[in-house]
Amino acid sequence: MKVPEQFMQNMQTLLGDGYSSYEASFSMPNCRGLRVNTLREQAADRILQAGLAGEEIPFVQNGYYIQDDVSPAKHPFHAAGLYYLQDPSAMLPADRLPVKPGDLVLDLCAAPGGKSTQLAAKLKGEGILFANDLSANRARTLMKNLVLAGVSNCFVSAMDPKDLAAIYGPVFDKILVDAPCSGEGMFRKDPSLIKDWEQKGPSHYAPVQREILSAAVKLLKCGGYLMYSTCTFSLTENEENILWLLEQYPELSPVQIELTDGMSEGFLGLKEAARCFPHKMKAEGHFLALLKKQGNCPEEANDRPVVLKPKKLPPGVLDLCKRITKPVAPERILERDNLLYLLPEGYEKLFRSPIRYIRTGLLLGEAGRNGNLKPDQALAMWLSSRDFDQTVSFGTDDERVLRYLRGETVFLSEDESGGSNGIVLVCVDGYPLGFAKKDQSKLKNMINPGFIRH
Repeated sequence: MKVPEQFMQNMQTLLGDGYSSYEASFSMPNCRGLRVNTLREQAADRILQAGLAGEEIPFVQNGYYIQDDVSPAKHPFHAAGLYYLQDPSAMLPADRLPVKPGDLVLDLCAAPGGKSTQLAAKLKGEGILFANDLSANRARTLMKNLVLAGVSNCFVSAMDPKDLAAIYGPVFDKILVDAPCSGEGMFRKDPSLIKDWEQKGPSHYAPVQREILSAAVKLLKCGGYLMYSTCTFSLTENEENILWLLEQYPELSPVQIELTDGMSEGFLGLKEAARCFPHKMKAEGHFLALLKKQGNCPEEANDRPVVLKPKKLPPGVLDLCKRITKPVAPERILERDNLLYLLPEGYEKLFRSPIRYIRTGLLLGEAGRNGNLKPDQALAMWLSSRDFDQTVSFGTDDERVLRYLRGETVFLSEDESGGSNGIVLVCVDGYPLGFAKKDQSKLKNMINPGFIRH
């Protein structure tokens, strides 16, 4: 790997006596991480029993290192959303942001979704996660990962942060800005990022980051917390941005981040911030700073909320809802272009007509002309085997699991063929994979092709 000389000179200036240890880290093996999805019951136990995870990552909750000879991306539990594959240091920002159930949480630069799924797990189904990315294509990838994790209490949008600030004002309790950056902390793991650094570098990203941070402050409630993170070492993109922000917005104050297991404090006197260096801890490079907003903020949002008008639902929709043991409130079902969405409880706090939504809550399915509902993959992933009145569950070593995930029709044995024909929930070891239409011993695949993993 050829690392730019200017970058290495910058690191030597930054690290001083620690530079030689950092330089040596380029010859050390990269580490891989797995974060357990705590929205899936007993997921950690199943993952460990399957031999998918190694030692615990000491500086975050629910994180494990992955051994070199293990391929968790190919295991059916990955398709069932039991875990998210993520660099260990990338788990830190959402871990250290003090999210609690019931919060309104904004992930402002959310794609591909690792941190969003982590924030959603901390909400435990209460409150709302608003996950946004400027790119609509990236936001769709984000949405897919939220679906796989079984997240229902979310909105996904593709908006410019300053437009969100104009629409909402200070409404969010917690905000995460994992900003686009020069990626210096990932050079060791992904050398392809070096080319972008050579073409753009920190001076390109810093103004973009400041614009996003300014919008985030306008979206944050007084008393709320803002986490800023990057995967770069650059002072320009890290401490200098935070010091600029504190000068521009005196209502902000830095909050001390707990430093454990090799984490370092920030530079330029910003001791409350945290840094990760690969020569000091088993992780790639990362920076994070936590800020709290003081003072008095308007109680009302800038734009008026949208409240659903009661609407008569097709009989087939109501029939399917009756088959689900989880509560599905009819008054929160939104119909748009024959698609039916279950909006999160308290949706009116964030639901606004000018927003370019990629997803509004949980997509239940598509209403047909006959009044029936073709259930969506998102609904399947929200359920567990006990939440639907008819399920079929295969073991992880059953070859029918991979065939199902490939979109094929699968067949049941005589002992498995009991029960009614119609829609069934297909599971692996009790965890959802998708729906199928049962006809005697035949299971006609209904899995969304966009979610097929194998």
